[in-house]
Amino acid sequence: MSRKLTLPQLKKYDISQKVIEALADSESRAILFSIVKKGNTAAELSDKLKIPLSSVYKKLSDLEELTLIEVEKWMLSDKGRKYKVYRSRIKQAEISIKKPEPVLILVSNTK
Repeated sequence: MSRKLTLPQLKKYDISQKVIEALADSESRAILFSIVKKGNTAAELSDKLKIPLSSVYKKLSDLEELTLIEVEKWMLSDKGRKYKVYRSRIKQAEISIKKPEPVLILVSNTK
């Protein structure tokens, strides 16, 4: 017996919907668009944007899962710890809601 999925259940798996939700979040948006031209570490983003480091790590994880950001390079601290430098994969986003379903246009951040 097959069961039909409800609209909220379908939205859960809709990547465009997840990207729109990430872009609607002010902290995620600030992080994403502050690393368009130059990559930053989580600690640098936390300092620059005045967002708690734990929140920055959560937002970076979400943005990386959606492939909106990438790890530009790995760095090694003086104490021998490895850390990531993140860079945005997009430089512009446009959301249109004129139709029943939103349309999402992402412009690639070419290096």
